Amino acid sequence: MFAAERRQLILEMVRANGAVSLRELARVVQTSEVTVRRDVRALEAEGLLDRRHGGAVLPGGFTRESGFPQKSHLATAEKTAIADLAASFVEEGEAIVVGAGTTTQELARRLARVPGLTVVTNSLLVAQALAHANRVEVVMTGGTLRGSNYALVGSGAEQSLQGLRVSRAFLSGSGLTAERGLSTSNMLSASVDRALVQAAAEVVVLADHTKLGTDTMFQTVPTDVITRLVTDEPPGHDDRAATELQALADQGVQIAVAGGASGNQGGEQAPPRDQRRRDVPLPAPRRGQVPGGGPGLRAAGVLGGESPERERAARVADLRRR
Repeated sequence: MFAAERRQLILEMVRANGAVSLRELARVVQTSEVTVRRDVRALEAEGLLDRRHGGAVLPGGFTRESGFPQKSHLATAEKTAIADLAASFVEEGEAIVVGAGTTTQELARRLARVPGLTVVTNSLLVAQALAHANRVEVVMTGGTLRGSNYALVGSGAEQSLQGLRVSRAFLSGSGLTAERGLSTSNMLSASVDRALVQAAAEVVVLADHTKLGTDTMFQTVPTDVITRLVTDEPPGHDDRAATELQALADQGVQIAVAGGASGNQGGEQAPPRDQRRRDVPLPAPRRGQVPGGGPGLRAAGVLGGESPERERAARVADLRRR
């Protein structure tokens, strides 16, 4: 494929999906990520798209929301690994809320094996994944169906969550930054997600590395409300994703990195919990406090005299060791 043909296909994918990872672009155009990164840089110079952490988005700073068919084919291996790890944090007999999204749908498929679980959700896809789990009780919110992501939204959904209290909320979104937290492109979805957060004692965000550093229109969960982030391991060259993880950890978010994106593609048999769980300890106090010492991710700037390449390598190595 000639460079012009590759770049046209890349541009069409970004326009169709709103945001696409370099890994996915390389797979579709059948070339290396190095070549795709060069193509993306050239398209950005022409103002046709914007580069983001490990991928490309529509120009203008804010990504638009993709529909379910597009989202379901993006970062599938990463979502599988994240769902495997996130399921290890759910205990028998718990009551939780699970928001809408393709990653939370993957999580729901694994929750079907947790006995005595009660799942409150506004997602038809989550409910469908649990429909035949005879030891899991599913409670759906009311609301108006939003067809693009098969979720119930609006005042009916929000009112049905009033007075609810559960142990954890599992949410995904369109973007995650240390500055604003989790965000999404749709106002109605953001409002329901905020109501889900209010019902939970802890908030667990599921986001693959391509969403790190991406900012969208409506904030759903501020950073200081996020208890834990479950993500995949960013590629070694993606220093911006590693920097964003560092910034989130510095603000008190516990980082759990999925051990690998290969194997277990079908979602039928998850690996044992002790093989999946790679939790990074709480590295610092919450926002507004001076970060202290102790275990955790290496603080930005701690390698003051070293080169940027060695500093980035050290940050990624810290994540891998954890």
